[in-house]
Amino acid sequence: MKIATYNVNGIRARLPRLLEWLDREAPDVVCLQELKCADEALPIGDIEAAGYGAVWHGQKGFNGVAILAKGDAPMLRHIGLPGDPDDSHSRYIEAEVGDFVVASLYLPNGNPVGTDKFAYKLAWMERLRAHAATLLAEEKPTILAGDWNVIPEDRDVFSAKAVAGDALIQPETRAAYRTILYQGWTDALRALNPDDPKLWTFWDYTMGAWQRDLGFRIDHILCSPQAIDRLRAAGVDRWPRGEEKASDHTPVWINLA
Repeated sequence: MKIATYNVNGIRARLPRLLEWLDREAPDVVCLQELKCADEALPIGDIEAAGYGAVWHGQKGFNGVAILAKGDAPMLRHIGLPGDPDDSHSRYIEAEVGDFVVASLYLPNGNPVGTDKFAYKLAWMERLRAHAATLLAEEKPTILAGDWNVIPEDRDVFSAKAVAGDALIQPETRAAYRTILYQGWTDALRALNPDDPKLWTFWDYTMGAWQRDLGFRIDHILCSPQAIDRLRAAGVDRWPRGEEKASDHTPVWINLA
């Protein structure tokens, strides 16, 4: 089974790129983020025509997450991250696909540091930590995939010095991410590519970042112990980022037995 995550940065604007990637790479399960699309406007007909069923949690103009499965719709478990019933952001969706539990998440950016946005990011990560613990307790093969907006280590960015003031690299952000990992999750891409210095998944639209390969690694796939036992491969599809009118992110994928 090939499971992938892809921040499309506007599903309607990037639909040709998404369909092109689905056709070429044929993932079995896809976690999408930043749909920027209300539920009723999601191009579900095009997705179904490509051979995928879907569940989604949209939001007009902002955020939005979805899970696609080849051949059939995933079985929806949760929309929205538990812990704050007043949170109106569409950032989390969870479903079952076969014997896997799969979550697609779009973690808050948190910039600028020192504002309510950064506080919201850290509070959201604490809610995710609490929910992730309940998922582990189920002892099922489980995947947490998405745009985490976390640079885990200095080697996961082209220059830690250049982004030192960014919320994605702050000590508090990294500590919150490690707290989730230490529950028993494994960062699949790094686990199978321990020495790769350029596992970039994001290149900004400014400063010629793509052309100069000034990337970040902020899209992660975390596996529970039951899932990591079945992990066989993990990688990044860089080619979609070089296509016309591409998202600033590119897909990350894992293969599981």
